[in-house]
Amino acid sequence: MKPFAYVRATSPEEAVEAYAARPGAQYLAGGTNLVDLMKLGVTAPDVLVDVRRLPLDTVDDTPGGGLLIGATVRNSDLAAHRAVRSRYPALSQALLAGASGQLRNAATTGGNLLQRTRCTYFQDVSKPCNKRVPGTGCPAREGVHRDLAIIGHSEHCVATNPSDMAVALAAFDASVRLRGTGGERAVPVTDFHRLPGDRPDRDTVIEDGELITGVELPSPPAGARSVYRKVRDRASYAFALVSVAAVLAVEDGRIRHAALVFGGLAHRPWRAWTAEERLLGAQATAAAFEHAVEAELDAAEPLRDNAFKVRLAGDVAIDVLSGLVPSQEAS
Repeated sequence: MKPFAYVRATSPEEAVEAYAARPGAQYLAGGTNLVDLMKLGVTAPDVLVDVRRLPLDTVDDTPGGGLLIGATVRNSDLAAHRAVRSRYPALSQALLAGASGQLRNAATTGGNLLQRTRCTYFQDVSKPCNKRVPGTGCPAREGVHRDLAIIGHSEHCVATNPSDMAVALAAFDASVRLRGTGGERAVPVTDFHRLPGDRPDRDTVIEDGELITGVELPSPPAGARSVYRKVRDRASYAFALVSVAAVLAVEDGRIRHAALVFGGLAHRPWRAWTAEERLLGAQATAAAFEHAVEAELDAAEPLRDNAFKVRLAGDVAIDVLSGLVPSQEAS
């Protein structure tokens, strides 16, 4: 076992300072992913800066009618929160679809966003992996890739982002609040995770030492309905083959607001901008949903063993969108 130092921070400022003062540091919250990676030898921090006890564990209303979710709010608490269940049901559903009850009781909002891919080559230190050791190759492209990316990938990496929560947050136009030595900033969830390009080792746009302090949700669109659906190989404790988060508002039979995000298809939650553009103002019909989703998935580039994801993602998205149309608006 590689020895490491441990620092318990009492404020976000102290956490950032402790990180900056110690090369090789990493933040520790629930540890549900980081500790596993340490056991596997995938990561070996010299210092763990414990942020679990920071005063970032509340869910508060914002002046604009949204919510500010602290970075250390537990996934189980967030899923059960009354405002989340009533105003952002897709987020509650996504959280409950992830991991097990025990892990949700430990995992945090910030940690969920930072969890790393479950690609078997990344987790196996005996195998090459550009995400783990840049320049060593991506054996998944010709190897085992049934669960991996079909869109937005590169020759350097075909891993997928494992977060259920992030998919729902992207559909609600959430933003991630960050604090670093240079101050504070906010990044839209849709821009927070990177596509691999030639730097698959960089999962997010976080700068070295920045700490997630919270996630802000804007007020949901008036009259909108939302849902999260996850398709996996077994009923629980499995990562998504395909998932879909959708937010839809229909008025007089026409789509006034549409947000569609896929999980399990790419290096980040895949916001379906092309589909949304085609849906806005269109009649809320199955034909319109099919046309929009097919236009989005035309960009897919599946590998040898995961082409089934294209059809699966399309069918799930069309069914989810159709189910969000109020019965009195259905055509």
